[in-house]
Order: sequence, then structure tokens, then C-alpha cells
Amino acid sequence: MFQRILVPTDGSDITQKSVASALSLAASLGARVYVLSVKEPFPYSAISEMQPTPPQEFFEAQERIAASRVADVAALAEAQGVVCETHTIEALHPWEAIIEHAQHKACDLIVMASHGRRGVTALLLGSETQKVLTHTKIPVLVVR
Repeated sequence: MFQRILVPTDGSDITQKSVASALSLAASLGARVYVLSVKEPFPYSAISEMQPTPPQEFFEAQERIAASRVADVAALAEAQGVVCETHTIEALHPWEAIIEHAQHKACDLIVMASHGRRGVTALLLGSETQKVLTHTKIPVLVVR
């Protein structure tokens, strides 16, 4: 069935549910898990010289946070005997990075958390999960 599962994480509580589901599924199938955390790019602008955080500090902080997120998942995977690769990527649009990474790693399933928004807010704001669902050909398991 599924042998290469991508699970993106942003460190949120709802993402922890998708991580648990992905690891459980991977353990039962003997699948490999690819964990991805997408980092925000530096918000360059005409006034970037006046920003409180210099670009290098921003990049280092983003990498530290992302690396911590994927390391947490890797520790859970190891405890369950699941083979796991971790990756951090900088991208303006996380949904695009998720799809590209899944394709690059030849993943046959993406496990994502639901966005948690309802009604008009969801319609106006959209979500990364919704964008992945509508733009990928890879099956997506959405965990609520």
C-alpha cells in the first residue's frame, strides 16, 4: 500500500495529531516517513534596513525552530521503529513546498492536519491543507 509518507509539521497541537496518525500508519505498513517543516523567508521590503531582526538572525532562528520541529517527530518515529528522514525548506508558499517535496521524495501519501477554520473564515483565508488537496495528484490523508 503506502511506502513513502510525507508529514509536514508546523509544531501546532493539530499537527501533532497528524504526526501521530502518520507514524502509526507507517509502523503498521512498514513505510518510511519524510518529515518536513517549511521556514518563512525573510520579509524583505523597502524598509528592511530598519527591521528589528537582521536577516542572518532571522534565518538562524527559522532554521532552529524548523529543525526542532522535525527532530521532535524523528524522536517519536525512532521510538516506534519507523524509518524517518527530516527536512527543512524555506518557501513563500508552504503548500507548494509540500507538494514539490512529496514529488521529489516519490511519496505516495501526504498526511496533513486539517486547518481548523470554519465557515467564512476558511473561505476567505483558505488553508495550506486545502491548497495541497486541490493542487496535488498524490493522495492526502487529512487528520482532524
